[in-house]
Amino acid sequence: MVAAVGFIMIIAIVALLLKGKMSPIVVLAVIPAIAALLLGHNPIEIADMIKSGVQTTTSNGILFIFSVIYFGVLSDTGLFDIIVNWLVQKAGKNVIAVTVATAIIATIAHLDGTTATTVLITIPALYPVYKRMKIDPKILLCLTGACMGVMNLLPWGGPTARAATVLAMDANALWHILIPVQIMGLAANVVLAVLLGMLAVKSGAGKGEGEVVAEDAKAQEESDALRKSKNFLIFDLVLTIAVIAILSMGLAQSYVVFMVALCILLAVNYPDQKLQDKLIKKHAPAALIISATLFAAGAMVGVFDGTGMLEAMANVIMSVIPSSLGKYIHIIFGILALPLGLCIGTDAYFYGIMPLVMQVGETYGVASLSTAVAMIIGKNLALMVSPLVPATFLAIGLTGTELKDHMKFSIPPYFIISVIMVLLSVLFGIIPV
Repeated sequence: MVAAVGFIMIIAIVALLLKGKMSPIVVLAVIPAIAALLLGHNPIEIADMIKSGVQTTTSNGILFIFSVIYFGVLSDTGLFDIIVNWLVQKAGKNVIAVTVATAIIATIAHLDGTTATTVLITIPALYPVYKRMKIDPKILLCLTGACMGVMNLLPWGGPTARAATVLAMDANALWHILIPVQIMGLAANVVLAVLLGMLAVKSGAGKGEGEVVAEDAKAQEESDALRKSKNFLIFDLVLTIAVIAILSMGLAQSYVVFMVALCILLAVNYPDQKLQDKLIKKHAPAALIISATLFAAGAMVGVFDGTGMLEAMANVIMSVIPSSLGKYIHIIFGILALPLGLCIGTDAYFYGIMPLVMQVGETYGVASLSTAVAMIIGKNLALMVSPLVPATFLAIGLTGTELKDHMKFSIPPYFIISVIMVLLSVLFGIIPV
């Protein structure tokens, strides 16, 4: 009975999230509560389960609030624009240099972990260059998506925070385990950029005059008013490097680091209370939505644990899976993560599929942490090629590319990179077998 209700609950959560008819916050908080009621638990018991679950997500939720606002304000200062323009100038008319610069720009742009921001920083800046040099825009899309996928492993990236929520651990602690994986992914993206640059050269890129894309003539008065002088930008760059260094070394709680850094960033760049309030209000909605979703997911995790549903479902699955394959279940799902990520939304994947696979793995002696690491990799790389991600449509719209063409071009290299990252993680012991 417990297992049956659990499976029905997961199917209901995944179905509702895929259809997009209800907010993830509502789905993740209400459906598990209904399931617990069906299993005979009273409202007071369910409230205690939810309380214990939400407590495990508090630090990650606060991290999101301050990190998203921090990088939003940092983007307002114009720091990213300066870096992008400099890299584009350095690339010049060298096709391979342009594709490598694309990978670097997309990587830096995704420091904030926000897909739409990365797309809006990277593609409008580089699309005119690609058209002028006759480089296939699908290469721009492919590289942007690959770099976003790898950079999304940061602790304030959605997937890492979601996985940390399910694991009931701090997102920054999980990131420390993922750092070698992220480095491998960044190296793979540079190699991919070189190979795609060579492919573009063979296709005639860089020869003759291409198209000239007309710049948007609309005034950007509000954005220009927020841009800071170079002296401020140097300070902002040093501050951001210091933040990442402190997080990398684990010297302080991640949300404390971003709280202090945001205060410094605002005080130095915008020492006017009204403007500070305006900027916080500008970026707060995105931060609060993500954080609220994490808290709702914590409620779901609390119900999972309190009712024993995961354990019951894992026992049922165990009776079906051959024991010889059980100890490799994390590797199997790590390899299948990208195709699964294409078909299943982020919340459904991390809050519906991952907890169940983790529980099944535990019964075969596979640590939940190992399963989470394996399943994060491929899912991240499916980020901007999935039709379930709004940024995908924003990106193809900016380049005038059909979704099917983008998917056909980008999925093979993404899948190869994800499999290589999983296998190398196994080889180096990051994912134990």
